[in-house]
Amino acid sequence: MTDVVQEILEEVHALCVADTSGGVADYIPELAAANPDRFGICLTTADGHVYQVGDTDVPFTIQSVSKPFTYALALTDRGETAVARKIDVEPSGEPFNEISLDPVTERPRNPMINAGAITSASLVRGATPDEQFERIRASFSRYAGRELAMNAAVHASESRTGHRNRAIGHMLRSFGIVEGDPDAMVDLYFRQCSLDVTCRDIGVMAATLANNGLNPCTDVRALEPVLVERVLSVMTTCGMYDGAGDWVNRVGLPAKSGVAGAVLAVLPGQLGISVFSPRLDAHGNSVRGVKACRELSSRLELHFLHVGRAARSAVRAEYTVADSPSRRRRTAAEQETLAARGRRVRVFELHGDLLFSAAESVVRAVSTAVDHGADDGSALDGVILDMRRVDEVSDVARSMLDTLAAGLRRQGCAAVLVDPRAAMAHTVSSLSEHDGSGRVFDDLDSALRWGEDTVLDRWCGGARQPTEVTVDQHPIVTALDEAHRDAITSRTTDAQYSAGTVIAEVGDVSLGLVMVLSGRVAVDFIGADGRARAVSTLSAGMSFGEMPLVRRSRFGLRITAMKDTTVAILGPKDFDALTESNPAAKTALLEVLLDRAYEQAESIVAALRRSGVV
Repeated sequence: MTDVVQEILEEVHALCVADTSGGVADYIPELAAANPDRFGICLTTADGHVYQVGDTDVPFTIQSVSKPFTYALALTDRGETAVARKIDVEPSGEPFNEISLDPVTERPRNPMINAGAITSASLVRGATPDEQFERIRASFSRYAGRELAMNAAVHASESRTGHRNRAIGHMLRSFGIVEGDPDAMVDLYFRQCSLDVTCRDIGVMAATLANNGLNPCTDVRALEPVLVERVLSVMTTCGMYDGAGDWVNRVGLPAKSGVAGAVLAVLPGQLGISVFSPRLDAHGNSVRGVKACRELSSRLELHFLHVGRAARSAVRAEYTVADSPSRRRRTAAEQETLAARGRRVRVFELHGDLLFSAAESVVRAVSTAVDHGADDGSALDGVILDMRRVDEVSDVARSMLDTLAAGLRRQGCAAVLVDPRAAMAHTVSSLSEHDGSGRVFDDLDSALRWGEDTVLDRWCGGARQPTEVTVDQHPIVTALDEAHRDAITSRTTDAQYSAGTVIAEVGDVSLGLVMVLSGRVAVDFIGADGRARAVSTLSAGMSFGEMPLVRRSRFGLRITAMKDTTVAILGPKDFDALTESNPAAKTALLEVLLDRAYEQAESIVAALRRSGVV
């Protein structure tokens, strides 16, 4: 089915592609030759799912997007204390290629400007620059999830024109920040910046940082968690150069840009974003990249200071109505149909706060179930989203789930909510029992009954549970021989109970055999704490009171009319009178009750087996 997140990405791409302001980096000849109209966006979740649109597989050089990853490697190799003696972590407020050090500390102000990046490269372990570069390349490859290679043409182009960076290198050497040959360290930095990547690679690298240093696509660790915090902190304050303050205010994600046109952004614990578009603004950041990130942050509510307890996966449980049937008793034909077709309605229990990433995991789980059902010939007839354990739902999450539901309905799959606290802010619900266009239920059992009815309406060819019967049509009566029916029905009396009436309380004496003719009855167990726990739901054609009648015991459960209900009652005195007036009819009645008890027990056991309990 059409993916909600993919649609959002495509909308943002379409919105930003018209912006042709800015220009390519022209101080490096190879970059000046780049196609300025290339434009790709990737969003990669912290569990490795990649959404992409546009030019996401076009190679380009990583340039300054490399800086956080080399800094991370320097921290790994030398330790935080040693690196801190060489590089500060303060925003510079200056262009990325400024030839300057902090006047007080006489160190590069942060590792995201060129002076700090050259210093980071010099701190990577290795006996020679070649060994250092190989460690950098291998490290970047672990983040990207594939082997990266250097673009020799870009490296040569940078080497021919990189006089300003060489000046920075010699400045660093004169202050004792870089040791050894400064030209060799600057060339190491050039090689680092010349590694070829794609927008998709950058997205996976960002998601690796979001996933606490573990590549979510390969399960290979690229960085220890304690260092991820350090790297993301510096990216937050310094990653977008002298535009960092505006970036944090308007986008609110740790990020890094590069002059080839890439922007990398991270929402810790949730996702990574990458954008590739070569046209740059005055700060050296991709024009479309910045615009796309602003739009995604706004639409998806990604600002890292947005308060919420977002779960990586909001799906607490997933099952079908065959696995967990409702408490409504069903006919044999209905039970057989539900056992065979019940997997066509799935329940998704959600929990936590639904922000973008949590909603994305819900959309993906539902979409996957729909697609798998279509593939194996058991397309879904209905989806139930259980919101009872959900606390906050952000606007973007609400929009995504509403869009998902609308898409399901267009495909012929009904979608309903269990939302007693109106977390989804649906103030109107359809009243039709079988309408999936906007139904909202207060409790799960009602939704499960709806799901079962959805399956039965479409697939059940046998006898269905009626909504109303006469006493002569009640299954208990019709199961008797004709010779015995009148003996039973002539002794019954009708009774009506309005919705909410307690028909029998725990401890009450027997009412007799109570046959439901219309309406609906709830059967609840009352715990020691006084709380009612639902056991089953009875409708027309069902019965209760058999055990207290036969055993002369008191009710152990509470019986309550859920709707206005009519019943036919064979009282204890009339039942006892059959012993003398028509013992054969009484025996036949007991046999029917015994058969129905076995049938109900088998139904319960079958349901437990399907759910894996027994």
